[in-house]
Amino acid sequence: MDDDYVFPGPVPAPVTTIAWRLAHIIVSCLGYRVGWYFGGQNVDTETFAYAGTADEALKQLDEMYGRWHAGVRDLSDADLENPPMVGPERFPLENRILHVNRELIHHGAEISLLRDLYRWQDGAVPRREL
Repeated sequence: MDDDYVFPGPVPAPVTTIAWRLAHIIVSCLGYRVGWYFGGQNVDTETFAYAGTADEALKQLDEMYGRWHAGVRDLSDADLENPPMVGPERFPLENRILHVNRELIHHGAEISLLRDLYRWQDGAVPRREL
């Protein structure tokens, strides 16, 4: 992931992979905030044990989302209205939760699109699912 922080970035920017997008969701979208807001282990992009397989990435995603979901469910109305006292973000927690959920929707949709494009490559006809 070292190339993610190269400035200026390449032009045109390369299309990111499903693996990169899953790692981004697991570490940057969920992992940081689980650690900051809910007392979880701090996650660092440089030291995180990134998945080597799709199955492992999905397990990491399930685990991190479970921690996020449990933390959000335990918040009180007062917790939601106040900025967190840890981490670098100083917006009300309800704002941060909406931001993370928007990121999950955004990157999850990108993963779905890339998955569909991979299925269609080389003239393969995807099966029709209803």
